[in-house]
Amino acid sequence: MSVKECTHHKDKRRKLLRKICAGFLILAVIVLLTFFITWAILQPRKPRFILQDATIYAFNISGPNTILLSSNFQVTVSSRNPNSRIGVYYDKLDVFASYRNQQITYFTGIQPVYQGHKETNVWSPFVYGTNVPVAPYNGDSLTEDKSDGQIFLLIKMNGRVRWRVGRFISGRYHIHVTCPAFIPFGDKLKSVTPGIVVGTGIKYQLSQRCSVSV
Repeated sequence: MSVKECTHHKDKRRKLLRKICAGFLILAVIVLLTFFITWAILQPRKPRFILQDATIYAFNISGPNTILLSSNFQVTVSSRNPNSRIGVYYDKLDVFASYRNQQITYFTGIQPVYQGHKETNVWSPFVYGTNVPVAPYNGDSLTEDKSDGQIFLLIKMNGRVRWRVGRFISGRYHIHVTCPAFIPFGDKLKSVTPGIVVGTGIKYQLSQRCSVSV
């Protein structure tokens, strides 16, 4: 075989590879363009979360050297999918409470669930912690807030979601939900937000809208 024939075959292979690569590139561009156009038309919106209430069963602070917190309460959180053509897969959701940027309870997991168009889900997980060490810079504030009759907590939910449009299911996205909770303590009858006795706990209606980032 001559050098000229070898060069000719190499040129053919290069042209074939270029055509294959160009074909894949065009196909990828079409798929992405279709997805983004569909996404823009549907105008997806984030789920809406509301912290409805909190039932306090225990919130005990012990010390004096190292401040330890033992708490047990149940929160009710609702989530609504505002989209009419997009479903949401909640693959993972962990609930916990924080005080002044410090996590003060363990994680409580919520079972995975699919949320259809315009649907609402309501969860009532128990959030608790036993002898959780409180940072020194938060210990005094926590004790003072409880003595004053009200503690500001954040009920947080972190997890992963997927979006469903028809038969298309997206990849996983991180979701972060933050719900403000003003928890009264002391005499429930004199509290600005009176509680309702539920068994051994006291239930407070909060109805706080939560911030959501995806």
